Amino acid sequence: MLLSVSVVTGFQREIRDKVIGFGSHFQITAFQQGASPELSPMDRDPELVELLKSIPGVRHVQEFGAKTGIIKTQREIHGVVIKGISTDFDWDFFESKIVAGTKITLNESVTSNQILISRSIADKVALDVGDDFIMYFIQDPPAIRRFHVSGIYETGLEELDRVIILGDLRHIQRLNRWSDNQIGGYEVLVESYQDIFLMQDKVFGAVPFQYNVRSIRELYPQIFDWLALLDMNVYVILFLMVLVAGINMITTLLISVLEKTNMIGILKAIGGSNRLVRKIFLYNAAFVIFKGLVFGNLLGLSLSLIQLHFGVITLPQESYYVSVVPINLNLVHFLVINAGTFITCMLMLIIPSYVVSRISPVKAIIFR
Repeated sequence: MLLSVSVVTGFQREIRDKVIGFGSHFQITAFQQGASPELSPMDRDPELVELLKSIPGVRHVQEFGAKTGIIKTQREIHGVVIKGISTDFDWDFFESKIVAGTKITLNESVTSNQILISRSIADKVALDVGDDFIMYFIQDPPAIRRFHVSGIYETGLEELDRVIILGDLRHIQRLNRWSDNQIGGYEVLVESYQDIFLMQDKVFGAVPFQYNVRSIRELYPQIFDWLALLDMNVYVILFLMVLVAGINMITTLLISVLEKTNMIGILKAIGGSNRLVRKIFLYNAAFVIFKGLVFGNLLGLSLSLIQLHFGVITLPQESYYVSVVPINLNLVHFLVINAGTFITCMLMLIIPSYVVSRISPVKAIIFR
């Protein structure tokens, strides 16, 4: 049970963190029709940024933009979305995912031609760190830009890796003929994903009505719905494991009663009540359950820690979005599983323990 919960919650956390790394917890944009990745412009609003940063639980606010385009090399072409970022971009996620080269160097005065692309795109169009390439933008009139590959990242989330590249927001401003004061929107990062529902009301309340606020769950509903389905697997596994443990304990209790029939008869003959005898067997069963929990915890935690630190079991990243089986050790999960297992098994033993009351002292003493 510990392994099941730690693996599933670890997998959910890994995928969730990757999606948030691409799109943050909340996006604030202008209202627009359709589902195009290209955004309508909105004016920079320093007062809104300061208001958002003042909300307890908000970790960072950054501006961004987006523009679709086509990468063309000598042999290949590939459609992508260039995500425009500025000097306020939080690199915590992408810095840990860069596998070659370096992140983009941005400053306030000069437009950077550096681009951060994914390993998936680099392999497809045969690009490497230090290469230059041409990118075409379908608009009226069509536009062409030359970019330089600064670095290559790899998250393993193929759905986004094969589409997203990072570049200077100023390119998007110029391509869209925006002023220097116009951007695509703001991204809001909060301290923890677990607080996203609590923070949603606070962020919505701080943003003026003319702007659209969407959480990461609304931006990528298909991914989060899929992750939610994994919870059902955990519930089924926990139910089956507790059921098997309970049945085993019922069998153990009945065998114990059968083996100690003579003792039951003697206890009843010297005045022991049915309740007293039942307590003796239930206490013994509780000790067996506790001992089983101790060994189960030692084995489960040991295997989890080995996988967490050494990554012994690997996975095909193209299928599972992660290269090793992820582990998430949570004290709350540990306590709930142990307490829930112990209480459930003890409750399942109450009815079978009444077998003791049906045993006659006379027959029990002479039982062979």
